[in-house]
Amino acid sequence: MASSPLAKTPFDIDAALVAIRPAIAPYPKAAMFALAELGYNTPFQQLISCIISIRTYDEVSLPLSCHLFEQASTPAEMVQLTPSAIAHLIQTSTFAEAKAQQIWDIAQRVCTEFGGDLPCDYDVLTSFKGVGPKCANLALGIACQQPRISVDIHVHRVTNRWGYVATKTPEKTMKVLESKLPARHHIAINELLVPFGKHICTGDRPHCSTCPVEPMCQQVGVVRSR
Repeated sequence: MASSPLAKTPFDIDAALVAIRPAIAPYPKAAMFALAELGYNTPFQQLISCIISIRTYDEVSLPLSCHLFEQASTPAEMVQLTPSAIAHLIQTSTFAEAKAQQIWDIAQRVCTEFGGDLPCDYDVLTSFKGVGPKCANLALGIACQQPRISVDIHVHRVTNRWGYVATKTPEKTMKVLESKLPARHHIAINELLVPFGKHICTGDRPHCSTCPVEPMCQQVGVVRSR
């Protein structure tokens, strides 16, 4: 059972993120950050990989992205493939055919409008069909080191469970975090909370007994824990 919030120490986001880093060390990194460590860290590669990852597990999307980039890692190389060839390379991703057409269209626009080099520009990234704030911010944060927040279901759930925000949707969580979270943490919040949310602060029966953040976590909505 969750402990009483009355016994909690004041929440400290700096201390929470410091404590989380060693706790998640045994687990796989969030896919986009793992991809960057493998050398696929351009804005184009990060954006395309994020598209592949939509509604697809990291364990599937990460090797698919690597497989695709081994064949075509730049916009100029990508447009030499057909959408059907791209779909074949990412076929185990959800909605592979639709994503393949989207990837090809982005590569073509980058080649024709930006000389083959995708700029670090939020308005440009979100002008592509199907690219929303989550993927745009993640690509700009990792590839361009811009202080941007990408909120997925893990970031949304964990920050609400902490009591750090009180929102109903990931989109609203992003807006609150943009104004509340110190800019120095904008990139790291996704890097840390994705594996933390997958393996420690899980959706069902989180591992509260061994969680380093438990003393200050309000455990909002936690009915059962481990």
